[in-house]
Amino acid sequence: MASPATAGHIAVEARNLVKRYGVITAVDAVSFQVRPGEIVGFLGANGAGKTTTLRMLCGLLTPTSGAALIDGLDIVAKPLQAKAKLGYLDEEPFVHPHLTGREFLNYIADLYHMPRGRERHQRMERLLGLFELADRNGELIGAYSHGMRQKIGLASLLIREPSVLLLDEPTNGLDPRSARLVKDLLEELAARGTAVLLSTHILEVAQALCHRVAIIDRGRTVATGTLDELRAEAGSEHASLEDLFLKLTAGPESKELIERLLAPNS
Repeated sequence: MASPATAGHIAVEARNLVKRYGVITAVDAVSFQVRPGEIVGFLGANGAGKTTTLRMLCGLLTPTSGAALIDGLDIVAKPLQAKAKLGYLDEEPFVHPHLTGREFLNYIADLYHMPRGRERHQRMERLLGLFELADRNGELIGAYSHGMRQKIGLASLLIREPSVLLLDEPTNGLDPRSARLVKDLLEELAARGTAVLLSTHILEVAQALCHRVAIIDRGRTVATGTLDELRAEAGSEHASLEDLFLKLTAGPESKELIERLLAPNS
């Protein structure tokens, strides 16, 4: 997917982010940028440091060193101003189980001081209709399926129209129709100038949807760029994103293990 034409403005920046837990370094000098109108895929194996990085960028975790910037605002130094510009969806989003979908959206809107009235009501009803949750009158979120929780979580971000979205596996648990809806929605939001940082394990989604990708392995960024740039770097003109990802993240020990597993019995 071609990268949009953007000016020098940077919406999201991870600048040499480090997160340590005692002697364990979960994230080690991770750096990348997302500009307005871009969808950037953040890719890595389980335990590579994706979620830790996203949580530093949204202010849930404090970096050991480095900086997390939203629209140029350091999220540690100016948390309220920075967080007002972003929406973060965790892989397991917190959605209040004892509220209905409408009550939860109103609760989020109140937290962000959105004026009550016709415009807010119409926006809420459009989102509930879009995510096929409008007919769940009186049903508490605690009774929702995982996919429905993902959708009400996304709706709770979009009701206040943030300029930056940080999404951790947003299509996780969604049926194919809902997953396609989310992909189409993200493309439309990017076309309107929203910056999207998308963590996903589904490399086909990343290849089709993302303008650029940042690949993290064992806590370090090992590559950033467009698909064509990664192909040129790897010397593989027609490689898929999956091929490039495996080449960049599979260490020699993995290759040796595969060879031993596939070797004929002696």
